[in-house]
Amino acid sequence: MAGISDEIKNSFKNGTAVVRLIYINLAVFLLLKLIYVLFFLLSPSGGDIADKSFRFRENVLVWLMLPSDLQTLLYRPWTIVSYMFLHFEFLHILFNLLFLFWFGRIFLKYLNEKQLYTTYLLGGLVGAAFFVISYNVFPGLETGPPALGASASVTALVMAISFYAPDYTVYLPFLGPVKLKYLAIVFILLDLLQIPTQNAGGHIAHLGGAVYGYLFAVQLKRGKDLGKGFSKIADSLAVLFRQRPKMEVSYKTRAKSMSDSDYNRSKIEHQKEIDSILDKIAKSGYESLSKKEKEILFRMSNKS
Repeated sequence: MAGISDEIKNSFKNGTAVVRLIYINLAVFLLLKLIYVLFFLLSPSGGDIADKSFRFRENVLVWLMLPSDLQTLLYRPWTIVSYMFLHFEFLHILFNLLFLFWFGRIFLKYLNEKQLYTTYLLGGLVGAAFFVISYNVFPGLETGPPALGASASVTALVMAISFYAPDYTVYLPFLGPVKLKYLAIVFILLDLLQIPTQNAGGHIAHLGGAVYGYLFAVQLKRGKDLGKGFSKIADSLAVLFRQRPKMEVSYKTRAKSMSDSDYNRSKIEHQKEIDSILDKIAKSGYESLSKKEKEILFRMSNKS
């Protein structure tokens, strides 16, 4: 088990943004399933499986799902983020992660990992906004069930790469070669036509993600990255939690060879080099490091 655990850790650490997002979604899914098992075993007898599943959603999942009611959302603001990593049905997470894998790989052929993260998160946030606003604006929509799932975020990725590289061709079973721009149009039409269903809010959230993905691609072609500001905020927060390597240097030893100003300058330059290596790992994985960078990282870990 320890070997499997280490392999998963290394795969997450060295994997692409697509791999990490898949792992996060899977981890949340499995954790919820384990909690549901405990809920099922500890629930009073009576009621079938469907009844207990419903009670689990109403008593546990509801705290992580995105509500359509503004007053409820006010008391559960974290749900605008938690909902986009939340799945409870197997087929739901399966299709979301398959689309994330397929289109995420294409996305990374043209754009970088930070842009993928920000598109996933901002697409999910815009999807959440469309979901909540629509239920509070359109009289045809009564207060609906809370939303969950990565669909809006994944739709944002699909639309972003489809409109950024519209002529990129994929090969589909029974259809053969199809350009991304045509797939994007089909996805949008399907969501529009399915709004008058029991999952109206879900399809509206998808359209919100699609709108962000489209705007991101169009603006990026004009030289403006809509997610750049969000990415800078995320980087600033990451710096606060990043564990810096400990550097043990004997003052007496270095005092003989250099002055205080030279020592401090050397220390700052060395720290910048380490930070650059850590950023490169975060962006492209451990395997992207050069032999020299790996040696520096190895020496650093031995000193820590």
